[in-house]
Amino acid sequence: MTPELIAAYKTAAQFFREHDDFLLLVHEKPDGDALGSVLGAAHLLTKLGKTFTLVNDDPIPDKFLFLPMADSFKLPEDVQTKYRSVISFDCGDRPRLGLSGSLIATDAALLNIDHHKTNDFFGTENLVDLTAAATCQIVYKISRELGLELSLDAATCLYTGLVTDTGGFRYSNTSEEVMLIAASLLKLGVQPYNVIDKVMETMTWAQVLLIRAALENLGRSEDGKYAWLCVTRQMIEDAKGCDEDVEGLVNYPRNVEGVEVGILFREATPGKVKVSFRSKYIIDVGALAQELGGGGHARASGCTVSGTMEEVKERVFALVKHAFQVEANPA
Repeated sequence: MTPELIAAYKTAAQFFREHDDFLLLVHEKPDGDALGSVLGAAHLLTKLGKTFTLVNDDPIPDKFLFLPMADSFKLPEDVQTKYRSVISFDCGDRPRLGLSGSLIATDAALLNIDHHKTNDFFGTENLVDLTAAATCQIVYKISRELGLELSLDAATCLYTGLVTDTGGFRYSNTSEEVMLIAASLLKLGVQPYNVIDKVMETMTWAQVLLIRAALENLGRSEDGKYAWLCVTRQMIEDAKGCDEDVEGLVNYPRNVEGVEVGILFREATPGKVKVSFRSKYIIDVGALAQELGGGGHARASGCTVSGTMEEVKERVFALVKHAFQVEANPA
């Protein structure tokens, strides 16, 4: 680690020690890494004898309710307090905190913990570790800095984030350090199958129906370098599903042989389309999402774009084609 990053870890640990009555936040529609990191940190704060409040704009997805303390989240409208000690996890910018961000006092000390290269350093203190595969990896290293032994509950939370953000240790961000941390969490008693079965293997019937419907409109570029799926609100309604059931569909076009970039277009609301990107080796899809007002990782990112499905597809395809052209003809 660079001297700056080492100092940022020490500052983060000091923030945990010196503050109290924390507001703990993650981005809207939280995923496994967001929830694993914030709940893992909550268990660390409990060991330190601190108090905290967990808040998120959205209900916690059912598949993550097994995580210890996952039932403790409150909705922002149910909280009347403005907090002066705040920690944000796995969130690249303050707007992604949603309405929950309105609970931050104007003079608050805000620690921003994240691993996205698109993070805009919105905290008063920032620990943004671009070398980390997951924010849970960062929280684990904070626990080492604090000298705290992880409980099994904390270890389960952190393992969940590692699993989800590395695709079950299959993505290119799976490093030696990730595997060593995972092994240390297993030594504490984490049962890997119990986690992976819940967050990666088990599907709702609505998900199965959506996969079947979405694959009927699977498209691929003429050169075979990118492929896509489209999901409309009607498809979700017909499957009696919800937005959560769309998660993971983007991997189907990505996994096609010869495809570098997989794209999922999901109709969010009338005139708004959620776009999810996944890539394999070459294209930085985080940069593509950022051009469209979103963000994420080099290999996994997303954004919400105004327009009809066809308008958004045309705009996205133009960006993807340009990215391939730049890669083939670097300046």
